[in-house]
Amino acid sequence: MTLPAPHSGGRFLIVGPPGVGKGTQAERISQVFGIPTISTGDIFRKNIADGTPLGVEVKKIVDAGDYVPDSLTNALIEDRLEAADAAQGFLLDGYPRTTDQVTYLDALLAANSHALQAVIRLVADRDEIVRRLRKRALEQGRLDDSEEAIIHRQDVYRRETEPLIAMYSERGLLIEVDGLGDIDEVTARIFAALADRGLGGAGVAGG
Repeated sequence: MTLPAPHSGGRFLIVGPPGVGKGTQAERISQVFGIPTISTGDIFRKNIADGTPLGVEVKKIVDAGDYVPDSLTNALIEDRLEAADAAQGFLLDGYPRTTDQVTYLDALLAANSHALQAVIRLVADRDEIVRRLRKRALEQGRLDDSEEAIIHRQDVYRRETEPLIAMYSERGLLIEVDGLGDIDEVTARIFAALADRGLGGAGVAGG
């Protein structure tokens, strides 16, 4: 497909349930706006692999089976946002996850006279997502990925993100997009919704 013309920068957050195809859409948004996709999982893995002081700390916590605390996650995100490639903006994926992290991110951006411009929420019917993921698990021979496990992950996502969705909705930042259907169709919906907010061009063509 043909994406919209490049647009200079932007500060966005993308959220969506496991299996909705968030990674593919995030890659396309990043490409058009010339900004990096910043995923907490990727940051954790890179710091661990590079053996940074923060990475060593994260590895200890993960190896012990514990959750990485907000303070450490915030520090890693702050460090990543200071990188040169994030100067014109970013697309956050997987952060913030808690209301305290939202508050921290607000303060971090405000310190540089910045703010989030939009929160892109990919919406999908839970039963349809579960059916899709279960089919994929069977096709790939992932027999341990049971329907119960898939449903649990969907429920955890909904429980964790609902307070954040409410906060960003109240601020008028939320853009809800139907995440089901053809990948290119979902991409077109996202860019049309962003264009409606005056963020980037809408000219997405198929092919």
